[in-house]
Amino acid sequence: MTSEAEVGELDRKGAQAGGARRPALRLRPLEEVARLTGLDTRLLAMLGALVVIWLVFDFLTGGIFLTPRNLFNLAVQGSAVGIMATGMVLVIVARHIDLSVGSVLGFIGMSIAFLQVEVLPLGAAWNWPLTIVFGIGLGLLVGLWQGLWIAYGGVPAFVVTLGGLLIFRGAAFEITDGRTVAPLDPVYQLLGGGIDGSIGATASWALGLVAVGLLAFITMKVRAKRQRYNFPVKPLWAEIMMIVAWSALIIGFVMVMNAYPRPRTFEPRGIPVPVLILLAVVVFMTFAARFTKFGRYVFAMGGNPEAAALSGINVKRTTVMIFMVMGVLCAIAAVVTTARLNAGTNSMGTLAELNVIAAAVIGGTSLAGGLGTIPGAILGAVVMQSLDNGMLLLDVSTSLRSIVIGLVLIAAVWFDVVYNRGRR
Repeated sequence: MTSEAEVGELDRKGAQAGGARRPALRLRPLEEVARLTGLDTRLLAMLGALVVIWLVFDFLTGGIFLTPRNLFNLAVQGSAVGIMATGMVLVIVARHIDLSVGSVLGFIGMSIAFLQVEVLPLGAAWNWPLTIVFGIGLGLLVGLWQGLWIAYGGVPAFVVTLGGLLIFRGAAFEITDGRTVAPLDPVYQLLGGGIDGSIGATASWALGLVAVGLLAFITMKVRAKRQRYNFPVKPLWAEIMMIVAWSALIIGFVMVMNAYPRPRTFEPRGIPVPVLILLAVVVFMTFAARFTKFGRYVFAMGGNPEAAALSGINVKRTTVMIFMVMGVLCAIAAVVTTARLNAGTNSMGTLAELNVIAAAVIGGTSLAGGLGTIPGAILGAVVMQSLDNGMLLLDVSTSLRSIVIGLVLIAAVWFDVVYNRGRR
């Protein structure tokens, strides 16, 4: 690495030659923290912004925002958007867009509710596990249909998914002619995080401690593997600090979820089921994006589609797979949403596509393609849901909430442009 004395000598020679003086090669504090922790500077900045948002809303609401009850509801309400945002990362990384996710959620959710409640001509209503399997299969078919148009039909993703937005919103209405379908199976409702839709204090603590143990084990195992192959590693103290920080976050989350009691019994609720579903999706999608050929192909396509095709990647097949994954995630989000509402309504998921896209972009996914992370999208979803929840507690009108969220989205894209320009 170039020393400061050598940099000064280079600057002096450059000035003598008439050239502009070069700045010293020093990292800013935020960049230094990012280098030691392995986190993106944008994620660190977004995490700081989230802390500020929470503190401001807690002050304005008189301490209501950061209560266990509100944070519990915040986690449940943001689960569906977070689930779909993990798939939107791959879509945008591959230089596509999906405007249909909200309508697909509504269509699949209404289909699941209809099959659970209505008695069909050929038999009784379906049981809830069968309706979930049907919903996931339907999501696969929707993703396949849209992916084929985009990959093999040559129709831009914007046009195909805009058509899907209209088609599936209309289809959701046609299933019951606009009628709301309710109530759903009591066991199925637990997937939405209702009164009994959480795992309790004991299971939450056990899950939290297991997560901490796995975090420490995987971190040190990866470090040992990198040392074995003479790859650069972070300082040991930085690794330990990251383990401590993530462990504190996990334990703090469990404590907050356990601090919100069930009504009448006053027993701790624990982690809600929708959040567990979200965490499972995040782990799976992070693994798929970072450690599988499919994930590497997606990022290669986003970085340079022509080079990816020339290197032997089947770009068309990978594109279809991306939209099939997105369809499945919409189905999972539909399960969580219908279970939480205990009903199927044709308006489910209206404008959800905007929140999903905004979550991915705010979380650091570049609209230019090739750059994005699953944890960043979840952080973006938390930011979006926090803004909406905080303004709702302040009794801000729907129209004003839309204006604020729109401005935040524009600011996030501007920040992405400035950040990429600085990297270049």
